[in-house]
Amino acid sequence: MKNYLFLSLILLFAFQIPAYSQDDVNLFDYWKYYSDAENSTYKTSCSIAFQQLNEREATIAKLNSKDDYLKRQEIVKEKLLRIMGTFPKKTPLNAQITGVIEKDDYRVEKVIYESIPGYYVTAALYLPKNIKGKAPAVIYACGHSTNGFRGGYQQMSINLVKKGFVVLAFDPIGQGERLQYYNEKEGKSRFGSTTEHSYPGAQCYISGYSPTKYFVWDGIRSVDYLLTRKEVDPKRIGMTGRSGGGTQTAYTAAMDDRILAAAPECFITKMEYVLKSIGPQDAEQNLFHMISEGIDHADLLEVRAPKPALIITTTRDFFSIQGARETFAEVKQFYKGLENEELINMVEDDDKHASTKKNREAMYAFFQKYLNNPGSSEDLGVELMKEEDLWATKTGQISTSFENETLYSLNCKIVKNQLSKLKSSRTSDDFLEHAKTIVIDAKQLSGFEYPTNFENAIFSGRYVNEDYLLEKYLIPGDGNNMLPAAIFIPTKNRNNEVTILLDEKGMEHAANKDSLVHSILKQGNSVLIFDVRGIGSLGPGYLKGDAYIGNTSFNQWFAGIITNKSIVAMRAEDIIRIAHFVKTDIYDVETVSAIAVGATGSELLHAAAFDETIDEICLIKPFLSFADIALSPDYTPAFIPSIVAGAIEKYDLADLLAALSPRKTLIINPLASDGTPTIASKKTCYLTYPKIVYSQIGAKNNFKYLVVEDSQIAYQQVSDWLK
Repeated sequence: MKNYLFLSLILLFAFQIPAYSQDDVNLFDYWKYYSDAENSTYKTSCSIAFQQLNEREATIAKLNSKDDYLKRQEIVKEKLLRIMGTFPKKTPLNAQITGVIEKDDYRVEKVIYESIPGYYVTAALYLPKNIKGKAPAVIYACGHSTNGFRGGYQQMSINLVKKGFVVLAFDPIGQGERLQYYNEKEGKSRFGSTTEHSYPGAQCYISGYSPTKYFVWDGIRSVDYLLTRKEVDPKRIGMTGRSGGGTQTAYTAAMDDRILAAAPECFITKMEYVLKSIGPQDAEQNLFHMISEGIDHADLLEVRAPKPALIITTTRDFFSIQGARETFAEVKQFYKGLENEELINMVEDDDKHASTKKNREAMYAFFQKYLNNPGSSEDLGVELMKEEDLWATKTGQISTSFENETLYSLNCKIVKNQLSKLKSSRTSDDFLEHAKTIVIDAKQLSGFEYPTNFENAIFSGRYVNEDYLLEKYLIPGDGNNMLPAAIFIPTKNRNNEVTILLDEKGMEHAANKDSLVHSILKQGNSVLIFDVRGIGSLGPGYLKGDAYIGNTSFNQWFAGIITNKSIVAMRAEDIIRIAHFVKTDIYDVETVSAIAVGATGSELLHAAAFDETIDEICLIKPFLSFADIALSPDYTPAFIPSIVAGAIEKYDLADLLAALSPRKTLIINPLASDGTPTIASKKTCYLTYPKIVYSQIGAKNNFKYLVVEDSQIAYQQVSDWLK
């Protein structure tokens, strides 16, 4: 490239070409082999996951004795307990019956109980009339319906109660009477049921655990409630549910030994096929570091072997039937190793993601057999009750009936405790030693790996304009990933500094819809703009999953969480590759400054903390804190990909800023968690620690932050800072 630049400067004066009104910085229109580059983030996660899943399968293949299977169970139990997160302590349920519906052969008690103090569960208890002795009980967990168990799920509950089972159907958090974002004026949530789970679920991940913990805890406390009822035989309890209810059934039955028989429906498959089809689903389906810890759906059944289980499937389900079949084969071998292969079964019907008569009847027969309650398994036609008739609250919503806890409020308590510990860790007199520790923690928690090979860039064309040259390059990333980059080289007064610029809206926006590039060019700096995975021409792609909010795919972020390879780490590695390209391939470079516009300031901070190639750092409109987003009831989803899940146990962005000292750092117009300008008190709060560190080491003037209303004035401040 050094020769290219030298010749370009000579040729410029011989062939003067007028400046273009728009700069062509697109590379993938030409390099068609990389036309799927927009999915590079997701496919990187998948490639990591597939390797981790292959390692798990190799472990399973080595099991060949009963002792091996029992030891595997113990390992999985330990992992599930650890990665699910610490369960709350059991407290009084404070159960109340708020109404009764009488039918000819059964009655329904409308019930409310507290799985955690102030965290209310709304439910319906179906009781057969004329119970003799203690009856078997089935917990029914519904799928992702806005009205909870009150719609078509009644078909299964009523059939079961008519067959002599006590049935407890309850609302998952975010559904039915437990909507967390309920707008009383509009009479509905501002989110659908999957986002009701994933929006606060993302905040749980920021704290280092999956919201699965609370979903499972509701199931465990539902068993506790059943055991308070004199009608229930504690040794004959089962659980079933379809879709999201299948998720809740599989996880709860894996964690609670009191559930004798489990029949998850339309959920069990293999994570390999989930990743290759629909992608990771809403938050509670994905345990923290699940795949990197070697956990797949089969483990949820194997860990409870040899208790009876029935996998209920449909062949056209979006949860792959091939995955279900392969999982069943593995689990059956596991049960066989424990000498009880007849206790694991599977039924499938030819339908989409739905409940079918064949599958319902198989489920009834399963519970009749293993909960010792024989009778006809025929699926009866039943009359469904009106939704409002099954309300356990007066208003139809917990939020308008009680002062209540939500996923958000429960997690806030955890975040505040974590912040308190983090602040204590910052009090050390040895700031430099603390900074080193922070960098080590950030690498580990983010999944960052320093690039081990830097391949030659692919030169992809040059434009000669009146005041600058524009050259385009493909820079090899890891695997098959290629990073698009374009460098603007001033032809007058060129100095020895290159500014790399990362815009959250992509390099096309930076080149043609913003004046920052040309503002920097005027003072003699070369400017290299580029995209990292998930940004501009590299994303976010079409693999979005079921929790897609405001052009942000939570599911791609979830993929990074379950593999323990964050998007932040991927992008930080990309930035370091770009900086290395600048230092080694561009002629006569002495200083590399870096600017990030928007949320990607987080990724730049990580990259700069991990690699000293970047000499100066400027963040324009960054958010300042992971914890701030976790503590906000209304945060901006676009910030989520730029967060390292679990980080605030050890560090926040303020710690990374401090770790950059004494390098020059400029922050302009920082944003609050909701995307609005940060109020002075919060800005001061989040920047206090790095300011102290910079002052302590005698580099106070190298750390600066500004609030500037006019963008042109802001860009002048950037120019002054670069000088």
